[in-house]
Amino acid sequence: MSAQAAFRFADTAPRYTSYPTAPHFHEGVKDATVRGWMAAVKDGEAVSLYIHIPFCDRLCWFCACHTRHTLRYEPVAAYLETLYREIALAAASLPDSVQVGAVHLGGGSPTLLTPQDFRHLMDTLRATFRFTANASVSVEIDPTDMDEARLDAIAAAGVTRASLGVQDFRIEVQKAINREQSFEDTKAVVEGLRARGVSAINLDLVYGLPHQSVASIADTVALSLSLRPSRLALFGYAHVPWFKKHQKLIDEAALPDREARMAQSARAAALIREAGYEAIGLDHFALPDDSLALAARRGALRRNFQGYTDDGCETLIGLGPSSISGFREGYAQNAPAMGIYRRAIEKGMLPVARGFELSGEDRVRAWVIERLMCDFGFSADEASGRFGEDAEAVVDEARQMCDRFPDVLSRQGDSFTVQPQARAHVRSVAAGFDSYIGRGTARHSIAV
Repeated sequence: MSAQAAFRFADTAPRYTSYPTAPHFHEGVKDATVRGWMAAVKDGEAVSLYIHIPFCDRLCWFCACHTRHTLRYEPVAAYLETLYREIALAAASLPDSVQVGAVHLGGGSPTLLTPQDFRHLMDTLRATFRFTANASVSVEIDPTDMDEARLDAIAAAGVTRASLGVQDFRIEVQKAINREQSFEDTKAVVEGLRARGVSAINLDLVYGLPHQSVASIADTVALSLSLRPSRLALFGYAHVPWFKKHQKLIDEAALPDREARMAQSARAAALIREAGYEAIGLDHFALPDDSLALAARRGALRRNFQGYTDDGCETLIGLGPSSISGFREGYAQNAPAMGIYRRAIEKGMLPVARGFELSGEDRVRAWVIERLMCDFGFSADEASGRFGEDAEAVVDEARQMCDRFPDVLSRQGDSFTVQPQARAHVRSVAAGFDSYIGRGTARHSIAV
């Protein structure tokens, strides 16, 4: 059996936006590997693009993203010129018939870009790739970056969904994470987007932050619900100061303990559900008519490096430093360091630093873990139908888990289901099917 002996409600676990997870990527995946994977994308297939903007004009101490703080725009402008060259390299490596079905701009802060540069970036993507008629374009927004010109640019660029970082509206919490952002500023951005036709709005909340309490997270949820977003995400703060040094600026004595985190999460989730939102996977909520809720109901919910999604594309092309691409054959991550990233592109090479080529067993485990994270269960018959004999060992592990931990995983016919009382710990359950966990020196954030 894999790591099941250690899985039971472990204190820490991966977030499983991929399997194997990024700490197990290695340098054996190179430019030539990824060009081969790109060339193998099916003719006419729709792919997704992730565009990483690795800059912020303030450094939020809680953030674990690959970003850098800058108060000057010159590094941003220089980066965009390199990014345009990478876009051209990627397009040249893909079959001409490939289409783009979804674009996500993340960071960092994509809204740090000037309105002119934001529009030019989207114009470049549309001129380089053929977009499907119903392609979605989503962008992560820091509300304190926004002004009327940026709102106009987002609408003119064809953005269909905007995700706004909220975290917590209580000023004591905001000061403790160096992210002061009023409810009034956030509301103004939401209203400005809606007035320009961008009606799909996501709000991202975080529990487990310093000085947070059940009362403060409840107040934040109430204010957020008053804006009636299409989706709400409720993330647990990942305190990983060994990975992100600036998190050492956070007073660890002010962080809630495990029980307090669970109480905050439970209270917030209950309030969101009471407001008519459907729970999606581990930490997302959506209005019943939102595409994420519709995908969850029909068993089409997916999980990728941006989290839960209704994006059905099998191939994700990551552009920008540290971004990760996902192919049928495996994963590839760009160099995080700007200098290494730039020099590779100047040589006409894809800026790949590391990755992972999937085996048959990896694909089975990846699918099982994704289904657990999305649906809290999976079908043995479907696993066998998809993967044949490769699925047998993993299905047998699921049977053994049911026998050992019937209060965690149950079986009815060919279906395995995470028990309701264990669903808050689904990351730990998924870790029971992770054959790489425990190898190497990877450290993970708290599991709940």
